[in-house]
Amino acid sequence: MKIMSFHASLAAAVVLAAAWLASPVSAQQQTPPAAAPSSTAQPSAVVPAPAAAAPPTATAPAAVTTEAAQADAGGRSLKSTAPAMKELSPWVMFMSADVIVKAVMIGLALASLTTWAVLIAKSIELSVAARKLRSALKKISESRSLAEAQMALGAKEGILASFLASALREARMSAGISSDAGIKERAASSFQEIVRAEARRIRIGMGVLATIGSVSPFVGLFGTVWGIMNSFIGISKSQTTNLAVVAPGIAEALLATAIGLVAAIPAVIIYNHFSRVTKSYLELVSRASGAAARLLSRDLDRSHGSVHSRAAE
Repeated sequence: MKIMSFHASLAAAVVLAAAWLASPVSAQQQTPPAAAPSSTAQPSAVVPAPAAAAPPTATAPAAVTTEAAQADAGGRSLKSTAPAMKELSPWVMFMSADVIVKAVMIGLALASLTTWAVLIAKSIELSVAARKLRSALKKISESRSLAEAQMALGAKEGILASFLASALREARMSAGISSDAGIKERAASSFQEIVRAEARRIRIGMGVLATIGSVSPFVGLFGTVWGIMNSFIGISKSQTTNLAVVAPGIAEALLATAIGLVAAIPAVIIYNHFSRVTKSYLELVSRASGAAARLLSRDLDRSHGSVHSRAAE
């Protein structure tokens, strides 16, 4: 019985071992059918390929949308930058300029203001002086002597009154001298001194115009050179030649040149204008000198004529 039970147990163990060993084989045998459908399902695997390719197509619009958004953002940034470039007014350029360029611009602006101030002041002065001198010459046009001319002018001061006073002083100081030529020569010398003094007085301010007209372009050019030099320094520091970096410095530099020309051109024109007006006024002064000389000559001839008549009597 024991032997039979042993054999039965052994047989059961053999059957169990055979079943255990047979299970991997059956699994290996069942695996090809599982692979077979995968091989047969290759067409269906190919079909999803478009679906797999679909994400790139779906990604492409996203990328395009992203690029469009970036372009839009870039466009907005450019639009936001563009007005800043358009807002480069002279005042903004002046405020952002270098200290030396600012000093140049301020100096040129003051020179321009001086030019217009001289224009207003000299125009008033020359017009008033010429009008007074014409009126004085008209008043003494019918006078027969220096004393009568002084009475016609009254107590008014002016260049003609100076000529008459100089002639009377010379006639009084030369009393008793019989040489009329000497008296006239000395009076003419006094008249020339008065004319030169009046010419110096009437030309006051014209030297300032000449200086501004000749120096302002070079001062503006100095500001331009300095500003462009700063622009190149900025380019070397930023390592870029972008127009947004270069343009402001160059604009500031050119503004200095523009202000220099604005100061110089009117100064030259006004100087030439006053040269002509001053020349006309000095011609009136010469007429006044001639009128005083003629009155002195009449007085001398009249005094000698009275002496001769007395001598004849």
